[in-house]
Amino acid sequence: MVNRILLLFIIAACSISVSSYVRETPTTKNKKVINTVVIDPGHGGEDAGARGQYSNEKDICLAVSLKLGAMIKNEFPDLNILYTRETDIYPQLHDRAKFANENKGDLYLCVHVNAAGGRRKAELIGYKTVTYYTGKGASRKKRTKRVPQYRYTTLPSEAKGTETYIWGAHRSEDKELAIIENAPMLREENFEQNYGNVDVNSPEFIAISLLKTKQYFKRSATLAGFIQDEFVKVGRVDRDVRQRGIGIWVLQATAMPSVLVETGFISNPDEERYLNSPEGQEELSACIVKALKNYVAWLEQRQNAGAQETGGQAYSSNLSFLQQVESAEKNRQP
Repeated sequence: MVNRILLLFIIAACSISVSSYVRETPTTKNKKVINTVVIDPGHGGEDAGARGQYSNEKDICLAVSLKLGAMIKNEFPDLNILYTRETDIYPQLHDRAKFANENKGDLYLCVHVNAAGGRRKAELIGYKTVTYYTGKGASRKKRTKRVPQYRYTTLPSEAKGTETYIWGAHRSEDKELAIIENAPMLREENFEQNYGNVDVNSPEFIAISLLKTKQYFKRSATLAGFIQDEFVKVGRVDRDVRQRGIGIWVLQATAMPSVLVETGFISNPDEERYLNSPEGQEELSACIVKALKNYVAWLEQRQNAGAQETGGQAYSSNLSFLQQVESAEKNRQP
């Protein structure tokens, strides 16, 4: 098994090296650095996502995504903007990634809303007299004591701010987040047919995912950094760029630079109002568009400097290679 995984990495390295050589030709100069942006509003349909006091994550994701797409189109009229959903439906996770890959996306923007548990508060409401005994036999004595009584309430979460995720190294502390994001996938009717007998946390799956995302890591990280920078400029709390390395399907299965933006905390009443307001949604969208402009400028600078990688340009050959890797792993004899 170890030898097979090692062989896959060697093949991947060779493939990436060859594709890099092929892409470094004069004909790639001055070409558009991105052509297609895929926007994925998280959750949808019967999958409401996180719930606030009066709203659901799925609705905020869709509203922000549609505003984001319109703003991108206004700023970049020649870009092809695609959505994994434009209404309150639930596209299965494998279909979202497949949609992005088949349409040869150059960038995948996944919009989500965060949530955090509230703080538990204890309030003293009185005392209760409790009887107990000490000693044994003739020495046994009856005693009493006063025991404080508390009423417990859960206060709304105070967590706030934005964070942007990319797929990265395997990090065990992200397991809880992975379980939350993958829960809808596990509930899909044809789970085994669509995903196979896959363990998204297994070393084999992580190894194959590394092959898919290694060449896009720098681009994903750069875009994520630009996004967080823009949020900071408008006063949003910066929760930084983070790596999700355990089984976030839509980040692992998209063969292009990919980011997942957690726009705010629906569990915080102030944040929930902001996320549902037209002003808040427009501000979030505008920040991402400004980050996209910086990202495009960065790519153009790299292109003009003769950079050897151009993500989407070699999409077909890389996707074909990745499919061969997946096929080889699926047919592996136990």
